Amino acid sequence: MKTALFAATIAGAAALGVVYFNLQTGSDDRFAQCRATAVAGGADEIGGPFTLMNSAGETVTDADVITEPSLIYFGYTFCPDVCPLDVARNADAVDVLAEHGKSVTPIFISIDPKRDTPEAVGDFASNMHERMIGLTGTPEQVKAASQTYRTYYKAHDDGSDYYLVDHSTFSYLVLPEHGFVEFFRRELAPEEMADRIACFIDNA
Repeated sequence: MKTALFAATIAGAAALGVVYFNLQTGSDDRFAQCRATAVAGGADEIGGPFTLMNSAGETVTDADVITEPSLIYFGYTFCPDVCPLDVARNADAVDVLAEHGKSVTPIFISIDPKRDTPEAVGDFASNMHERMIGLTGTPEQVKAASQTYRTYYKAHDDGSDYYLVDHSTFSYLVLPEHGFVEFFRRELAPEEMADRIACFIDNA
């Protein structure tokens, strides 16, 4: 499991074209003081329109669900450990932000459309946080959304009910008027994530 997670993380980083750097002053980027990462080609290379299904089986677009600062995570409900831990961390960060008067919507997008029905993602999301939005879709819709955010996933479908899916583990901060602005690694604590998200909200 650890080997698979490491491989997925490396593959996800390669897909993002991630470059870590020390921030410099004097940038014309309004969020420069908030950023801890950079993406090859710029933040505009990540994010954009998608069409998926919500927990009621209704077709929704990014404009329907990203109506305020949103924290997006791509995973799957059968994930034995990584996804629940990452999504719980995101939920905790959202609660920390709420304590400081900042509203952020947590969003869970399945990369396992074969098993993750609208009902399944809805139950998973509501169990993780009362405000979390769970999304799934057809294989084509899920693939398109994943490619939009340059995420990586690969199912090891061996015919059993509990096959594993390798996937990248970044969380993405999206602001309605600015689109994607930052991603967060899974090692980040809820409080630190909340502080960094608050910086983006304050400078939006």
